[in-house]
Amino acid sequence: MRSALFAAAALSLLAGVAEARTVAVTADRLVDVATGKVAERPLVIITDGRITSVGKQGDQVPVGSELVDLPGVTLLPGLIDMHTHITSSPLFSGYNYLQFTDSFWPIIATKQAKDTLMAGFTTIRNVGSDRYDDVGLQQAIEAGYVDGPRIVPAAYALGATGGHCDSTFFPPSMDQRSPAVIDSPDEGRRMVRQMHKYGAQVIKICATGGVFSHGDTPGAQQMTLEEIKAIVDEAHMADMKVAAHAHGASGIRTAILGGVDTIEHVSLVDDEGIRLAVQKGTYFGMDIYNTDYTQAEGKKNGVLEENLQKDRDIGDVQRENYRKALKAGVKMIYATDSGVYPHGDNAKQFAIMVRYGATPLQAIQSATVTAGEALGQKVGLVAPGYLGDMVGVKGNPLTDVTVLERPVFVMKDGTTYRRP
Repeated sequence: MRSALFAAAALSLLAGVAEARTVAVTADRLVDVATGKVAERPLVIITDGRITSVGKQGDQVPVGSELVDLPGVTLLPGLIDMHTHITSSPLFSGYNYLQFTDSFWPIIATKQAKDTLMAGFTTIRNVGSDRYDDVGLQQAIEAGYVDGPRIVPAAYALGATGGHCDSTFFPPSMDQRSPAVIDSPDEGRRMVRQMHKYGAQVIKICATGGVFSHGDTPGAQQMTLEEIKAIVDEAHMADMKVAAHAHGASGIRTAILGGVDTIEHVSLVDDEGIRLAVQKGTYFGMDIYNTDYTQAEGKKNGVLEENLQKDRDIGDVQRENYRKALKAGVKMIYATDSGVYPHGDNAKQFAIMVRYGATPLQAIQSATVTAGEALGQKVGLVAPGYLGDMVGVKGNPLTDVTVLERPVFVMKDGTTYRRP
């Protein structure tokens, strides 16, 4: 009986090996985003969703491989957006969102997820959603029910009472309050545990006021150093990174000193904040494209004048501070705040980054190898051991980053979603 079971197990293992899915991808060029070098006529082998070899055409291709030939195409790693709100839409801003029931948002998020994937973004970090909608969307994508990028969800963003991540648009009679409000270090620890319990893989905090909240200013600090340290300590014990929404200089400095892994927005950073980021190795994610969309379309979509004015006040300052931080050597991650502008337009920020001082390679690295390092995941490179995520474009992204706005090929986990 035992020998029969061993024989059945051995046959099962052999069948599993035989059924391993292998894909061989060829193209005209492959950009090594770590070095900027371009390989001609590459051959990339992907087995069961993970890259197993990167060679050149003419090398041996495993028998039975699915062949994907892309003449005229330049390959790069799948792109990564480190700051999205995939369950939100800019088309229903201000109070306009109240015309929809709660279950409307995860439903439209399925379309937005597909739009994001088809735009070449195979991994996103979603830094805040209501009702754990981003966790549910992640689960649906992973189970194969929905096409979309790999999602690293934060669930609810943690914020102080009356702060940017609280509900601040309603009078006391409506008793609106974010479920993730914390007002002490102990409450912060408890909320990290709750987010982790219900599926969050990254913790988002609001260290300062914001542009699209009511009654505060972007520069105002809203969390103490003790609160931030407690949250970071608890998150790191659970092997989770922490992202801090922080526009104002004091909040940015405090978040860095508190051990936060990535600072989001970073609009009003001062020289000391930049120095600390370089010293501590903290990543900056500066969303320097979305102001263009908000100022052009925001009023029509319902954005309140208070919020439009705050956006105008900090937009140019943020862009110049991006230039300054980049020049100083701060590690930059690609962070767009999609949901403030339409999902699927994520690649439009590349051109703005180049306009404000980045080389095309630096801009691309922020959305590939550097973002992968910040996530601590095997994404962001086309190299053995990395996940089988690639995007293909016509043209040379090292001289014209706008070609990234028009991908002709998208692959995630070795599965092709867009092809010429």
